[in-house]
Amino acid sequence: MRDQPGFAAGHALALFTILIWGTTFISTKILLVDFTPVEILFFRFAIGYIVLLLIYSRPVRTKSLKEELLFIFAGLCGVTLYFLLENVALTYTLASNVGVIVSVAPFFTAVIAHFFLEEEKLTAPFMIGFVIALAGILLIGFNGSFLLKLNPLGDLLALLAPIVWAVYSVLMRKIGALQVHTIGATRKVFFYGLAWMAPALFLFDFRLGLDRFGQISNLGNLLFLSLGASAMCYVTWNRAVSVLGAVKTSVYIYIVPVIAVAASALILDEKITWAIVAGTILTLTGSFISERKPKPSLKERSITS
Repeated sequence: MRDQPGFAAGHALALFTILIWGTTFISTKILLVDFTPVEILFFRFAIGYIVLLLIYSRPVRTKSLKEELLFIFAGLCGVTLYFLLENVALTYTLASNVGVIVSVAPFFTAVIAHFFLEEEKLTAPFMIGFVIALAGILLIGFNGSFLLKLNPLGDLLALLAPIVWAVYSVLMRKIGALQVHTIGATRKVFFYGLAWMAPALFLFDFRLGLDRFGQISNLGNLLFLSLGASAMCYVTWNRAVSVLGAVKTSVYIYIVPVIAVAASALILDEKITWAIVAGTILTLTGSFISERKPKPSLKERSITS
């Protein structure tokens, strides 16, 4: 039986993290005026890494190459690929669109965990919910491509982001089982994320441009992303995953669309169309249905009674 206080703390950490992450699309969208996607990514995690190093400087040692590879690929998926896809997507589409689309991450997490972790099996309600949520995502794509005449590439990149995040969640579940320090493990993932990011700095138009940090808006949003959404929230999220598991923790991502859509309308003055509202409702409905557990059969009830 799980330790109830620890279980409750895991839920609290996951909820806190999502409340912060739900507004990161807004900060990134604002920063994209003066920064390129890869610049935001690099500055965000470089600052986050330094902060985590100051908090916990002890090295995190692994016992084998297999364990080290967990950190290497967690850095690739959870830092470099996910946020590069998300940041580039925001240059083509609305922050509200990206916020809703990435909320399908729990579906992909459940599918990958089904094959690589001893998690719960996929059920009929899960598959029905997935189809409904996918219909919502397609409607949001219709909203961007046809109603608002946006480049559909943005919504496609946003859809790829939760797939790599699902892989990251499963990898962090395995890392959590290694009983390593949460902050140290997060710092190690950031390190490999920055290492994977290095080639992209040469491929894309990267420059230090320190004069841009003199603007309060740029500095504030970058510090929010690096200190709050990265250094702090990655630690709280990874801790929640280690306590609750990859699938249960990912369910909290369902809250992201509500926060993202509301914040986009209030802060960025993005137009909320009938398609984005209907798509959000479908996505959330599908998410709710997917989490419903089938009633045990009479035989199963008799066995457990």
